[in-house]
Amino acid sequence: MNSRGISTQVAARRKRAGRLVAGIAALGGAGALAFGFAPQAAAQQTYGVKIDNDMSQCAPGRGPAVRLRIAGLKSGAGNLFVRTYFAKGSDWLRSKRYIHRIDMQPRKGVTYACVPLPRAGEYAIAVQHDANGNREKDFSTDGAAMSRDPAIRTLLGLPLPPSLDDTRFTAGDGVTRLNVTMRYMN
Repeated sequence: MNSRGISTQVAARRKRAGRLVAGIAALGGAGALAFGFAPQAAAQQTYGVKIDNDMSQCAPGRGPAVRLRIAGLKSGAGNLFVRTYFAKGSDWLRSKRYIHRIDMQPRKGVTYACVPLPRAGEYAIAVQHDANGNREKDFSTDGAAMSRDPAIRTLLGLPLPPSLDDTRFTAGDGVTRLNVTMRYMN
């Protein structure tokens, strides 16, 4: 077998092992102990998960979650991405280091998203309006918003991301309400 075939087999085994660990983690501490795993292993966080915008997760008595009001959308064209991060410098705005991503259809003006959280704690949220739907960052057409609505500075006409400290917020066990406003370069 050539090296490509071996690397494909290794990748497939790693993927199956990852699914097994994720399934055991979903069982909780007792399930993990039954399979011989320590609770710490079961509590490991996965990153880069795509979820649906399920507003029922923000109903009274639910949580932890964030009911996010997104204002200032220029159009209903393209895609709207809502990414949730742990409030850690090693994760903030790093590729695939978000907890989960909600992909939704934008609506001109105001729209809402319900962002479920793994537990009460500190988080940061980034929203991107991919106005032309090409799934790339086009600074001339796309819009962005961040939790706590910090100012977006520019350098030579390019937007600079706000610091984690400017976007960090604390979510409790219930539903936290946040408002953000989309900002566009043009």
